[in-house]
Amino acid sequence: MSKKISLKIKLLLLAAAIFFAGLLAAVSAWIYIQAWLAAPLQITEQGYTYELKQGHSLSHLANDLGAMGILSHPRLLRLYARFNDANKVHAGEYFFPQGTTPKTLLQKLIKGDVVLYQVTFVEGWTVKQAFDVLAKNDSIQHQLYEKTNAEQLALLGLPIKHLEGWIFPDTYTFSRNTPDIEILQNAYRKMQTLLDSEWEKRAPNLPYKNTYEALIMASIVERETGHHSERDQIAGVFVRRLQQGMKLQTDPTVIYGMGDSYKGRITRKNLEEPTVYNTYVIAGLPPTPISLPSAASIKAVLNPAPGRALYFVAKGDGTSEFSDTLDAHNQAVRRYQLNRRNDYRAAPPPATGD
Repeated sequence: MSKKISLKIKLLLLAAAIFFAGLLAAVSAWIYIQAWLAAPLQITEQGYTYELKQGHSLSHLANDLGAMGILSHPRLLRLYARFNDANKVHAGEYFFPQGTTPKTLLQKLIKGDVVLYQVTFVEGWTVKQAFDVLAKNDSIQHQLYEKTNAEQLALLGLPIKHLEGWIFPDTYTFSRNTPDIEILQNAYRKMQTLLDSEWEKRAPNLPYKNTYEALIMASIVERETGHHSERDQIAGVFVRRLQQGMKLQTDPTVIYGMGDSYKGRITRKNLEEPTVYNTYVIAGLPPTPISLPSAASIKAVLNPAPGRALYFVAKGDGTSEFSDTLDAHNQAVRRYQLNRRNDYRAAPPPATGD
């Protein structure tokens, strides 16, 4: 009987020893893993950039960083992620600064905290200038470069015939390899939303048939405005001209119609040249916008300042002189701009000529 009790005690002691040994090993492993998770990776003070390509998994990254000596025990990262249900990581370009640990690396991957880039479209630019900026940005996936206008519109899938004016001037944030199509679609939607919203709040009796005509007018006001505070006054001048059947006679439309032949100065011959954009020749609005209008210009043409002024001339300090009559306007032209035709002038030309 005593032998049986002694055997049982020995078995219990052995089991306890095994249990405590296993527990000790588990605790030691847990302590080691926690220390490993908190230990900085082998990253220099410049940091390290890594692109996790679409379709690649955490294993690809762990193996790559392990092969480069940045991450010790790549398999441990995979196991830790699996046991913590953290295997789903986002593709993209990541920047890991010095001091990054396996734990913070994994958190960044799970959140999709990728490197972000920006591109800015400036108020008053043309769509060509916007495309030039996109083409020079090597973080963007270029799908529209060197395509015709028709091909670009087909790829963009937009319900318009011309892209000019439809790109809202703003700064757009994106991750590497975002298609230029996606950026421009966002810019178009932003412009469309703003235009529709402001159209609902427009003043009565405006000379526009639709929102597109308002967009065209806003693009002209954008290019004519030297001082932001004068947008609604300039819009008022152009609205009254349309209402009275006058030609708009605005230099920026002439310049736009000249295209690449414009070299910084326009002449009387340019003013008389019949193009579809020359508002010294054509009646009403040109066929398309001539620039990327700002929100302020859109608001101005839909709620122009009241008044009687039909003319204005740049004074050279960023502001304009507004006149109700042609005589007063011609005097202002002589005073501020005679023989300075490279400055914009919403005219007709002064009676004395250039």
